[in-house]
Amino acid sequence: MARLPAAVSAGFLLVSACVRSVPTPDVPPPQVEPSEVIARIQDWEDRRSMGGGELVRLATAAPEVAVRVRAFRALARIQDVATLDTVLSGLTAPDKAVRDEAAFAAGELAQSWEPLPEDARAALTEALVRAEATEADGWVRITLLESLGKLATPGAVEVLTARLSPASGPWSEAAATALGVAARKAGAAAVANIPLETIRALLKPRERSEVNLAGAYLLAASKRPDAVDALQSCLANGHPDVMALCVKGLGDVGSPRDWVALNLSLGDATPRVSAEAARALAKVAAKCEAGSPCHPLLALEGQVYRAKQVAEGKAAQGHALLAVAQQGLPLQGRPVLSRMRSALAEADRTAVSDEAHADLAWLDCRFAAAMDRQLGTLEQVLQCGYGRVPEARSLALGLHEVAQFKGQPTGAAFAVPYLNHVSPIVRGAALDALSERPVPEAMAPIRALIGGGDAVVAGLAAAAAGKLKDAEALTAVQALADRVPKEPDLAEAVAGALVALQGQAAEPRLREWLTHPHANVRRVAAESLTSLTGAPVRSARVELPPETYRPPAAPPGTTLTLRTRKGDITVLLDPDAPLTGGNLMALAKQGYFRGITFHRVVPDFVAQGGDPRGDGEGGPGYSIRCEMTRRPYARGTVGMALSGKDTGGSQFFFTHSPQPHLDGRYTAFGEVIQGMDVVDALLEGTIIDDVIVGTRAP
Repeated sequence: MARLPAAVSAGFLLVSACVRSVPTPDVPPPQVEPSEVIARIQDWEDRRSMGGGELVRLATAAPEVAVRVRAFRALARIQDVATLDTVLSGLTAPDKAVRDEAAFAAGELAQSWEPLPEDARAALTEALVRAEATEADGWVRITLLESLGKLATPGAVEVLTARLSPASGPWSEAAATALGVAARKAGAAAVANIPLETIRALLKPRERSEVNLAGAYLLAASKRPDAVDALQSCLANGHPDVMALCVKGLGDVGSPRDWVALNLSLGDATPRVSAEAARALAKVAAKCEAGSPCHPLLALEGQVYRAKQVAEGKAAQGHALLAVAQQGLPLQGRPVLSRMRSALAEADRTAVSDEAHADLAWLDCRFAAAMDRQLGTLEQVLQCGYGRVPEARSLALGLHEVAQFKGQPTGAAFAVPYLNHVSPIVRGAALDALSERPVPEAMAPIRALIGGGDAVVAGLAAAAAGKLKDAEALTAVQALADRVPKEPDLAEAVAGALVALQGQAAEPRLREWLTHPHANVRRVAAESLTSLTGAPVRSARVELPPETYRPPAAPPGTTLTLRTRKGDITVLLDPDAPLTGGNLMALAKQGYFRGITFHRVVPDFVAQGGDPRGDGEGGPGYSIRCEMTRRPYARGTVGMALSGKDTGGSQFFFTHSPQPHLDGRYTAFGEVIQGMDVVDALLEGTIIDDVIVGTRAP
């Protein structure tokens, strides 16, 4: 700007001073309604913006409690370590609702997808421990305990252990659940010093089964070899979820001698309990001595009658069979797998519906793939499914299973021809097999796939080339890396390949990714650089541009009804996650889900669908931001599937049973209000005919 001449400048200053000295009317600033402020917060949150510092100011100084609470929720979802001091200051706020939301935000920081630096973890531990010790409100204190579990530091575990006693006390349930979460996050060793008798006390019969459930969750997560007797005792508990957890724990730490107790649970009428027992028997069968009778295998062979039940339309009975096939059996159990296939074929002749035929055919391929995993070669799946399972689906299943072969290491040369298969899910599965069991003749066709049009296959090929240390693939990998700015889903696979093939020379490109708008690209870059340099590297928060895609908000009371050939499932969307629910609502109105399957069903855990590819790698071509809610993952909760922070798309899942370790990690955006029996009956391949948008009557 040009400077004014001195005389003019002096005159201007004099006039300015006079103007400033004129009294002005005492007019208050215009009032902004709290609803308008909250709408601004929603906008900042979705763009991962601090609003020029305004979001922090509102969290700490807004006059309305509702605004401060909403601001802390936004900070929880943004998960920026730079806001740690603000979040910790909220733990001592005068209003309990603000303290509660700040405690939740602290837990979200504790389990950030990009791990916190050690000094931040220490500060968070100190503040949460101090706040928990002085908090007078019961609900806030429970939130603090939950956040300590998400943090899972030794100091957090110490406080939680102290709150386990007495078992009938006000904090035992929350503390036990939080310790189970800590064990899932930091490993069983994190809770190894908790006295076993303290945990056993939580399992004694009492009026509130929630305490038993929390104790069983902790006991199963702790994976203690000395807990076998305690796990066996709690199998007599009448609550299905308590029983399922104790069965799971026994499968992890038990031995073939525990087959009698597990066999009793195998006959339980609740599908998730019998499925967990079948999985546990498969686990302990792997510990049988070769050449000796293996009673767990005999118990599993007795389950062939379930094939007939599936044929009668009782698909939920297939969960026990699916659990065995997914877990796999030792080579000694091959006759059991063969017998299961025979029973399925026999039942197929009398199946009551096309849906029952489809379930039996897929279960046959599941058992065939389990047999192929035993020998590490593709054979049985080539002739499975009675001609009803599409070739691409059975081949992909078989290739993924043989990738898990645990026998004598040999190459997977048989997978090389499938790199040229017409189906991208088969090509991806072949890459999986060859990544685990590489052969030299795979290198050239893998290089060719890196430059292919299917982004998922290209990324998998780059990752495989990195594992194979194929230096000739570097040029193709670098070209694929050029696509990451516009195709962020490629980042993880490409980063691994760059580090493997370039070493330190990959650092400049990875540092560029530290400022990418997509949070998961930044996380991948930070983790790769940390591994590459040996020094901790973190990315910074990046504000998204205003034009970033934002789904429409789902109005309160919105329902989604999934129409399947097993029946309807109605979901009530959570108003606390309006954009996540609105995303699925918008996709449903477009007919997006018609013909898409539930591609992943893990009995007693989740049923997952919404992927147009059918292999867990697909989506709508964009991603949405996470909207973490306070809704716990109970039985029938609906969650958004993710591969990292802010990577939601079209894939969703239903939980069969409580899963506290998912709380605050994956957006929980609704609950099943009708059709939970249909959720229990879902098997892999169940087709969604349509999703209907509706409104729940007030």
